[in-house]
Amino acid sequence: MALAAESYSLNEHHVAVLPSPGMGHIIPLLEFAKRLVVHHGFRVSFLNITTEASTAQTDLLHSPSLPSGLHVIDLPPADVSSLVNDEMLVVHRLGVIVEESLRCLKSVLIQLGKPKALIIDVFCTQGFDVGKQLSIPVYSFFTPSAAFCAFTLYHPTMDREVEGEFIDLPEPVQVPGCSPVRTEDLLDQIRDRKNDEYRYYFGHVSRLCEASGIFLNTWEDFEPVPLKAIRENPFYQKILTPPIYPIGPLIKEHDPLTKADAECLAWLDQQPPDSVLFIVPGSGGTLTAAQLTEFAWGLERSQQRFIWVVRKPTDASASATFFNVGGDVNDPKAYLPEGFVERTRGVGLVVRSWASQVAFLRHRSTGGFLSHCGWNSSLESMTCGIPMIAWPLYAEQRANATMLAEEAGVAVKAVKSKGQTVIGREEIERVVRLLMEGEEGKVMRSKAKKLQESAARALESGGSSWESLTRVAKQWKGL
Repeated sequence: MALAAESYSLNEHHVAVLPSPGMGHIIPLLEFAKRLVVHHGFRVSFLNITTEASTAQTDLLHSPSLPSGLHVIDLPPADVSSLVNDEMLVVHRLGVIVEESLRCLKSVLIQLGKPKALIIDVFCTQGFDVGKQLSIPVYSFFTPSAAFCAFTLYHPTMDREVEGEFIDLPEPVQVPGCSPVRTEDLLDQIRDRKNDEYRYYFGHVSRLCEASGIFLNTWEDFEPVPLKAIRENPFYQKILTPPIYPIGPLIKEHDPLTKADAECLAWLDQQPPDSVLFIVPGSGGTLTAAQLTEFAWGLERSQQRFIWVVRKPTDASASATFFNVGGDVNDPKAYLPEGFVERTRGVGLVVRSWASQVAFLRHRSTGGFLSHCGWNSSLESMTCGIPMIAWPLYAEQRANATMLAEEAGVAVKAVKSKGQTVIGREEIERVVRLLMEGEEGKVMRSKAKKLQESAARALESGGSSWESLTRVAKQWKGL
């Protein structure tokens, strides 16, 4: 941990940030930490849970380009070999890893000189207990959307009042002050209340109101309805919801480019503006073998230009690469339809496993983004003004896809035919053509460009997200 090497003077503005494992959680909290250092004059200790850390997580947090006031503190790895196995669902496994890794949290914060505040990820609620013991205010950084935050704050009430499974409710869930959530859009972790994953998940999210404040990676213009609801609806006032601070969109600003990235960007330079569909299943997502085959045929039939970040298929779990991001090696020719790479040469590129997402989305030739609709990827797409094909895989992605398609109007959802287990090639061809060459795609692109401008205004000095973070920073400096 090398804590002895860190020295903090008493007059320094020092806070600690604690993310849970997983790139979808690490990235936004790291960007948050950078903003505190660069724009608000804080010194930040970024507490890194190293147990079962992915290659991508380790590389990102040990990059030489981090600002000098941001110190990554590697927590000692915990031995979880007898506590986890490959059959465990993601949140259950994550919960065990975090629980074991944070046994040292109190001593670490004492050695760091008791920071003025501790900002924790939603799955690191052990921080509330340690914060109380050390009289350190603890804030929650809620990585999904404001709409999902509203649902999460309502979840304990549902848990008390609903008998049986939420998935069997006859009507959509009426979240106070927000759009109803259809039962088919409920996240996987709450579909079976009898399993260990639900217990771990609910144990963490039910503590959200213990926070001194909740940071949200969104902005006022993007999610006005849920933000207004959380602030003003009597339900949220009754449960003593902490102050909320929309401070986004915080996305990964810079990615080191690999040789493969550079080659792809050079190819993009030769393509017409807005003509290339960028396809990524997300940092922890994979497709089944049958779905991958249908997808390849549908993409080929669409005759649209593309860059496809492809991963080896698995029939085990849609979140199969969650704990191994950046660590898989594969040969796409081994599992793509025979001749696909050769037939689409010149029209598209197949990239193995990992790519610098923001660099591709920012390129002038990129005109669409097929995404799992994780919240980070959704924010990156909007920040770059790129409309989407929604392809949710797990977690809260189905609800995000519905919001992006039906409320924001910047995405089209690919849907399964009745009785089918995969989305067919005809449907894939349809949505790709619709987004890339149809009139509906042009309307979505225009809306995405307006959100791009709105996001930039929110983050600049004097913008809504800038002011939101500035208010909290002033409070901390006054402690």
